[in-house]
Amino acid sequence: MLLAIDAGNTNIVFALIEHGKIIARWRIATEARRTADEYAVWLSQLLALEGHDRSAITGVIIATVVPRALHNLRVLARKYFGGEALIAGEPPLEWGIEIDVKEPSSLGADRAVNTIAAHALHKGDLIVIDFGTATTFDVVDYTGAYKGGIIAPGINLSLDALVTAAAKLPRIAIEAPQGNCSVIGRDTVGQMHIGIYWGYVAMMEGLVARMKAEIGRPVRVIATGGLATLFEAHTQVFDHIEPDLTIQGLAMLWDRAHIGT
Repeated sequence: MLLAIDAGNTNIVFALIEHGKIIARWRIATEARRTADEYAVWLSQLLALEGHDRSAITGVIIATVVPRALHNLRVLARKYFGGEALIAGEPPLEWGIEIDVKEPSSLGADRAVNTIAAHALHKGDLIVIDFGTATTFDVVDYTGAYKGGIIAPGINLSLDALVTAAAKLPRIAIEAPQGNCSVIGRDTVGQMHIGIYWGYVAMMEGLVARMKAEIGRPVRVIATGGLATLFEAHTQVFDHIEPDLTIQGLAMLWDRAHIGT
């Protein structure tokens, strides 16, 4: 089995992949100082709870946008899974795609991996929206090249900034509207929900419309990330939702290196 690790700014996702399929996934808050031993204790318990044997893991692949977390994840692979982890974007796992932007080396590993997976799963021109700490909009052309995109504050980040800066506003949970979808709030909490939720929908739809107009060809929109399904019922902007796009891309990179899973 392959252990794929996607280390983001907010969470790290660990996923088990067998014969190209994701058979288990777990999520832990990103903490750069967390040691390999701490990861191992947590992960071993989860593996056991779901009936998986740690010794069955024969390889580890990592994509990270948190450089400080990488060392301990490498140690985890070496000490507890008996080998060196492969790192997405480093030999022998170079991207293998054209990154057509001014500073190709600045592209985050998650966005490059998403590009690889999205092109493999969906042909033609694509916009990939990834809901994470930031919400990113990435353009992938019909050849699979990364052509650029947009970085916007993530919805949780936006809400945190609002609550932190405004002393009287309460902390609320982000949720999809139920029943009445009025955009005129009758109380403070309701107005906050409308501003965050419908404001984010309007932002997505507006940016995607502008991107499509600039691309000038038919484009499909692929959504991924933990909050993608939050918006599914209230916008037509998504053509497909791929919750595990980054993990799928890591599995593809592993297979491309001709290493057995």
